[in-house]
Amino acid sequence: MFSLERRNQILELLRRDGRVLAKDLAEIFGVSIDSIRRDLTAMEEERLLRRTHGGAIPLSHMRTISQPPLLQRHYNGESSQQHAIARLAASCIEEGQTIFMGGTSLHKTMLQYLPSRVPFTVVTNSLQIADGLREANRIDTFLLGGRMNSSGTMTDVLAAEWIRQFSLDVNFAVVKGVSVNGLSMATPEEAAFERAVMEQSRSSICLVEHTGLGVDGFARVVSLKKVDLLITDEQASREEIHRLQAASSLQIRLAEEQFDTG
Repeated sequence: MFSLERRNQILELLRRDGRVLAKDLAEIFGVSIDSIRRDLTAMEEERLLRRTHGGAIPLSHMRTISQPPLLQRHYNGESSQQHAIARLAASCIEEGQTIFMGGTSLHKTMLQYLPSRVPFTVVTNSLQIADGLREANRIDTFLLGGRMNSSGTMTDVLAAEWIRQFSLDVNFAVVKGVSVNGLSMATPEEAAFERAVMEQSRSSICLVEHTGLGVDGFARVVSLKKVDLLITDEQASREEIHRLQAASSLQIRLAEEQFDTG
């Protein structure tokens, strides 16, 4: 269970019982008391409840946590590896930064792990990502223009021109493949857009599942030297990792699979 789901259930318990205790919630959800305390603190900051000694009570007018449309359905198509990568990637975001997020499934999974207590800015070419951040406190969101494709993203020449209006601190690049030949995408249009984003970014963090290591997609993006950090999952081939590191000074981090975001 993710923290957002847990917090909505906490609100339901408050409505039913009129009061909740941290120790009881920890037992119900199978998490630590510290995780529950963080939940309650965050919910109080959003004026969803009032903290008390050992628990919480309802406010006079309670509301339900508004979930982005992307989080209102089950992510049956997402693997635990994707969640691990997304969680580690989101932990790299620092206060005040401007980041770029595309519209891949990994980017959508990142929405569940974005920092909630520090302000930062997101630039995106994805309608779904922008909509998912529409009600996010402390996050300023800018949506690029261009010709929209069937996935709800813009990767054409116009979108590439729009991205040149921004200075980005971190680009979270999700690509088709990573090999000693560099990063690659499925189409030339996607590759050209990704290059434009990287040109505007102070640093680029590449996110790829283990199945993408050693793979050369149809369209080359950039060499490994243009990437500051690669994040993949624990199932990555150690042989392929050593091959990538031998070909460049690329830093690689393996994302540990976890199932609770508290």
